[in-house]
Amino acid sequence: MVVFKQILTLFLCLAWSATIPVSAADITAGEKKAETCGGCHGPKGNSSNPQWPNLAAQQSNYIINQLNAFKNGNRSNPVMQPMAANLADEDIANLAAYYSTQKAEKIGGDPALAKEGKAKASMCLGCHGASAEGNNQFPRLAGQHPEYLVQQLKSFKDGSRKGGPMQAITANLSEEDFKALAAYFGSL
Repeated sequence: MVVFKQILTLFLCLAWSATIPVSAADITAGEKKAETCGGCHGPKGNSSNPQWPNLAAQQSNYIINQLNAFKNGNRSNPVMQPMAANLADEDIANLAAYYSTQKAEKIGGDPALAKEGKAKASMCLGCHGASAEGNNQFPRLAGQHPEYLVQQLKSFKDGSRKGGPMQAITANLSEEDFKALAAYFGSL
């Protein structure tokens, strides 16, 4: 049964990862547009507040998809929806290009929990990349705030956030699993 779930998870990840081409974007224009984002997401996309995700080194297609989801209401957040509402497609592409080229900083995580999370992380790496660096439309988890990751996993599990195979994956994980995985990914 475990092998079947792993194969099903891999199949769902592969099926969901159809690529969206990124047009030639202007990194300099993205940097200028990102000045508005820095209050929450930090300088160059490295947030100091665990409430807000790091955007530095995030996958371009993932950023594009998430900004469009906020813009069209498919993803709900009272701060991000109005921010994304006024972005043109070109602005979104430029922001994605800018943030994807920035250097991510390590956040860290509880070492004991990180060790436990490393043992569980293989279920995530098929979609999120061998080093959790992200994989096209699947976000970078490496160096992300553990608190932020735990909150997102909870949101997938309770259904308040939608996202392909993530509801199925989180359904069988406990909050302790979430914390361990998040500490591991934060430590990368």
